[in-house]
Amino acid sequence: MLFENIGSQLLKILEDNVDKENKQWLLSKIESIVETESTKDLYLTYSLVPTKIKTEKDFSLLLDDKKLKAYLEIQQANLQQIARIFLLYKVLEAKEEFFKAKVANIIEVADKSELETFLKFLVLLPNPENYKYQAVEALRTNIATVFDAIALNNPYPALYFNEQQWNQMYLKAAFMQQNLNDIVQVDKRANKELTRIISDYAHERWAASREIDPCFWRPVGNFMDEKLLKDMKRLFSSDNLAERKAASLCCHNSNFKEAKALLVEFPDLLKGIENGSITWENIKV
Repeated sequence: MLFENIGSQLLKILEDNVDKENKQWLLSKIESIVETESTKDLYLTYSLVPTKIKTEKDFSLLLDDKKLKAYLEIQQANLQQIARIFLLYKVLEAKEEFFKAKVANIIEVADKSELETFLKFLVLLPNPENYKYQAVEALRTNIATVFDAIALNNPYPALYFNEQQWNQMYLKAAFMQQNLNDIVQVDKRANKELTRIISDYAHERWAASREIDPCFWRPVGNFMDEKLLKDMKRLFSSDNLAERKAASLCCHNSNFKEAKALLVEFPDLLKGIENGSITWENIKV
């Protein structure tokens, strides 16, 4: 698990920001759901949270766990989302064997905002690997905010998706023109099959005279070969500076000697990488 003492930390956020009456409503609902093992009340309470807990633009997020605090901030968590995840966390903590299938079924009964919350904060639940099927199913959506909830700023795919699932997510994010720099652990999850997919997709786009996000090439560095080297040469010849920067980063991160030699032909780009002024995060600036 990435974070520790999740239940107590989410409770602290609620105690710091929610009035006593509505906090007590949530706690009593959790106690009742656990005691009665009521699936209906679980779903109803998950849905009713916004009627009791209001979303404040500014709320106190004073946590000892800086990693959890940073995660909640980057996901722009609000109090309703925190309350919903706290609800799921506590019922699973109390009776996981009974409730895990019921929690997994939320994807079938939730509205869009409820589903986004579930996916964004899936990694905070006990044994989050139990919900991989639901996470992978979410990749099928054409609703950008639902797809983003699992794909962007979320460590879950990097932790639990297999290679095929990861590659599917990465390609769809590119197809939907999402910010690929918001995908977590791209370098770690890079794989040879993905580099083939990237090259093939790029050739299809080029043939149709369509642009490609320069960040799309990020995974190819460690898998450079003659075919990919030809792609790098095309990028280096581009009028788009961001594409030239992408090629330089791919070649710099490669152990393929021909790629290293190619990069030497572009000393300004090499210097930019070495002094830290060219990174994947800023190549489009």
